[in-house]
Amino acid sequence: MEKLVLYEETEYGILTLNRPNKRNAISRKMAQQLDEILDDIQQRPIKFLLIRSVGAGVFCAGGDLTELHGDLTEEDAYEALHIMKTVLHKILTFPVPTICLLQGNALGGGCELATACDFRLVKEDTTFGFVQSNLGILPGWGGGAILYKKVAKNFAFQWLTKGSIYGASYLYEKGWIHSIIKKKDWENVDTYLQPYISKSYDQMCFLKAQFLEALDVDELYEAMDRESSRAAKLWPSEHHQQAVNAFLQR
Repeated sequence: MEKLVLYEETEYGILTLNRPNKRNAISRKMAQQLDEILDDIQQRPIKFLLIRSVGAGVFCAGGDLTELHGDLTEEDAYEALHIMKTVLHKILTFPVPTICLLQGNALGGGCELATACDFRLVKEDTTFGFVQSNLGILPGWGGGAILYKKVAKNFAFQWLTKGSIYGASYLYEKGWIHSIIKKKDWENVDTYLQPYISKSYDQMCFLKAQFLEALDVDELYEAMDRESSRAAKLWPSEHHQQAVNAFLQR
């Protein structure tokens, strides 16, 4: 089976999106592999989980629109979106901190995936956009509901509504990005991860448990599901179908 997601382990776990020829867009097969790996590593004694991707320029372009096309019914769309909603929730509730390492831009579902992680470390000059509203829908994996927990609510509302693409510096000011890494330092991963590596496994477990208590994850999952359901309701709309067709014909 083609390995669209890779996993390796040192003091911490490294989960890598491995579909660079498709800008790491998430296919159903890729989502299934993510789901299975996250189940397998839940109880590993790792200090944190690093999520990154292969290839230059793009961390993740979101969902694969050749599969998540505009012809799906509401019921089919909800079913198709469900697995990545589950993946995001598993990342959100992972027992140790999760760190998203963004070497390139992220759009749509790529931003949802990054937002589910606890910390976002990005290469300078990268850009990010919750652009789903420009396609006539909402975030389909529940990432918008998570965004409301990670940044100021009025900014989350604005970003989701406008569908804007913002630079790293602006999103650092807004609190969505935690560190901007200079290009010359990007390959020195363990240097800028040292504050996390230096902690003990037990410390990381307790720190993450406290954070999850503050998030109220049961209530948040319900909000994620509502958002996914609303996105599915918009899926068969003419507005969405026209936007997807225009994107695919570019």
